[in-house]
Amino acid sequence: MGPNKQLLPGYRLCDYMIVIDPGEDISGKVMKVRDTFNSAYTVDTTAWKPNLLLGSFRQYSMMEERIINKLKVIAMGHYTFRVEMKDYGSFPSHSIYINITSKVPIQELIRKIRSAAQSLMRFGDDKPYFSNEPHMMIAKKLKPWQYEKGWLEYSQRHFTGRFVASEMLLLKRYTGEKSWQVAKHFQFQNLPVEVKQAELF
Repeated sequence: MGPNKQLLPGYRLCDYMIVIDPGEDISGKVMKVRDTFNSAYTVDTTAWKPNLLLGSFRQYSMMEERIINKLKVIAMGHYTFRVEMKDYGSFPSHSIYINITSKVPIQELIRKIRSAAQSLMRFGDDKPYFSNEPHMMIAKKLKPWQYEKGWLEYSQRHFTGRFVASEMLLLKRYTGEKSWQVAKHFQFQNLPVEVKQAELF
């Protein structure tokens, strides 16, 4: 948050994430990988549920309804798609993740969100974050030795998985709190623009 951004009295500030939930089967598989990694490299266990991050931002809760309406229109026009996962990648020198090989429909969805809604997601000097490299995180904020040893091992390991993405979720938490909750589900409906507009009015 920029130093010159004054919080408005009486309004609550929230952190938000836009994600795709991979479903229980893939979640369980990813959590096993994560738990094995955390145990081997003494990483503090994290409670976050595996998901595919599309974007994140901070905003006043009073803006939530307008943001939800924008995301609803985007989802109504987007199509259900298959997500293919294969092996591991890394962000040197701090994070290790599972590669997403079917990037195009995800990147297309992120472009739509950025184009239609990013102005509503801007908070002072804070710009919303959008993922340029779709991935499923295994470990982040690693110490140098954890990253170096972990990547040496996991760059040689294999992982395969796939799931169908039929919706995206808006997750929220009040700033300063730890637990996330689902603010809204948005089903992908692949409707033409005229239908989307008509349903809003």
